[in-house]
Amino acid sequence: MIYKLKTHHDITDIRSKLEAKAKEVGFGILGSYEFKKILENKGFPIERDIVVYELCNPAGAQQALSIIPEISVYLPCRLSVYMEDGLTVLATIGVEDILQAVNIDDTFRAYMNEIFEKIKRLMHSLSLA
Repeated sequence: MIYKLKTHHDITDIRSKLEAKAKEVGFGILGSYEFKKILENKGFPIERDIVVYELCNPAGAQQALSIIPEISVYLPCRLSVYMEDGLTVLATIGVEDILQAVNIDDTFRAYMNEIFEKIKRLMHSLSLA
């Protein structure tokens, strides 16, 4: 499941506030991918600006990778920002998909849900900013 929300806030405004808002909930930005530019440079243009940010919560990553290294295929956490129907969309992979893909105990499941709640808080803080 993809977790997403839409906002009337301008995409440029969202992108300018992302790093500071991410830091407030314990995440840093490792990098980003501007798919419109990347694909255009390779001769496959798309019309929509889509930027995917790689987010890292170091404590969460350490815990997750120490317990289940195969979760690395989902890391770093990603946050996609793009326009759809005149609104700015913020989207990420739902934690349910990640947790169903790995064998974990209830304690670790609760911990991963806490990390995902931080991503949701980040998304909601950007949509209200």
